[in-house]
Amino acid sequence: MNFVPAELEAILRDTPELQHAYLVGGCVRDALLGKPGKDFDVEVFGVTYEQLAQALSRWGRTDLVGRSFGVVKLTTGGNHTYDFTIPRRDSKVAPGHKGFTIEFDTNITLRDAAARRDFTVNAIMYNPRSHELLDFFDGKADLENRVLRHTSDAFGEDPLRVLRGMQFVARFNLEPAPETLKLSREISHHHGQLAPERVREEWFKWAAKSTTPSAGLKFLVANDWIDHYPEIKACIDTPQEPAWHPEGDVFVHTCHCCDAMAKLPQWQEEDEQSRIAHMLAILAHDFGKPQTTRHELKDGVMRITSPGHDELGAELAKTFMARINVPLAIQERVVPLVRAHLFHFNTITDRGVRRLAKRLEPENIESLALIMTADSLGRPPRPPQVPEHVTELLEKAHELQVRKKPAAPILMGRHLIELGMQPGAKFGEILHAAYDAQLEGTFFDLPGALEWLKTQGDDAQKMRSKML
Repeated sequence: MNFVPAELEAILRDTPELQHAYLVGGCVRDALLGKPGKDFDVEVFGVTYEQLAQALSRWGRTDLVGRSFGVVKLTTGGNHTYDFTIPRRDSKVAPGHKGFTIEFDTNITLRDAAARRDFTVNAIMYNPRSHELLDFFDGKADLENRVLRHTSDAFGEDPLRVLRGMQFVARFNLEPAPETLKLSREISHHHGQLAPERVREEWFKWAAKSTTPSAGLKFLVANDWIDHYPEIKACIDTPQEPAWHPEGDVFVHTCHCCDAMAKLPQWQEEDEQSRIAHMLAILAHDFGKPQTTRHELKDGVMRITSPGHDELGAELAKTFMARINVPLAIQERVVPLVRAHLFHFNTITDRGVRRLAKRLEPENIESLALIMTADSLGRPPRPPQVPEHVTELLEKAHELQVRKKPAAPILMGRHLIELGMQPGAKFGEILHAAYDAQLEGTFFDLPGALEWLKTQGDDAQKMRSKML
């Protein structure tokens, strides 16, 4: 087994200070899973931080911003970055993610160094000289058996590790060990100590990298951490109409929808920020159902309905995203998708689709179709298929050239200036009204816009002579 890039292998071989260096963490885990490595972490024994930094400087630019954690980032001439660390002992001395004392120990044993890592699957070391694994906690067996197990009781000192567990089980389809669930449950009350940016980072990994997102959500339920995310918890046991949702309650449906999203090629091919936005949108799309669900007589049959859950869900999506510290740029993409996820149940008209494209900004109809598709696929045992009305929506959007963005305004400020109008408050009002009329289908080209303008108020009257 040798997964080490040739460049890094040369650095490790030809640097005397790195003769007791071992690859650790995710790069080893991913190699065992047959996944290509991206981030390579190297733990170096027997040297001080200063000695490590000086030795690495011969190979490229060194970044010492991780000094307090014993981290040196090396960026080579090949423009690759590797993280080198010296082993340390962490001691919990106060609440919060900063409540640790860190002591560097150049003489720490390999086993003790591995014991401070969160999960056994991340505690496997690799000796690049002998090409052997050092697996003190049976992480390889846990990986083969798809088990997520904490490495030691030190796990409980950092509650963020529970959220790391959430995204790990979702990314690698792991089953949490009972003892890990128990320990996670015991430290649930420490959730409030977590820094918001660290919470966001773990949720973003869940949203961008999951292969089975439902595993992460079920992990939170099993260890009671779901209590910290009431918008999701409320979905549990909220009933749905069996004729439309044979899969079960809203939480079950949401789990199926998230898993369906992760399997869609379009989602897999998106950039990371888009994957995050769209996974959060499908997670939140039914947040409004717990508060709107009721029994209603329809055509002589008692049905379970949730009128208005799309609008309420958009507001609850904002609350959830604020809770996990999602930047506004992503929130602005998620909310209109949640609000519009039922649009395909409307009659598809030119006017409606043009207006939809505008309401979705900065998102678009293609993204909405992705949410609708995942929503439809999340209803087993119903056959998985793209709904016909979603296809109809995409076809109409293509016809109107608004699949990726709304129609550009036809009447522009420069046209008004050419007609002798001075920019001002009325200027903007006319342009806004013109674009609204364009979306309504009142006109479709500039001559039509100018004809429409003749009918608009005193300012338009003053320009009429220039137009005739």
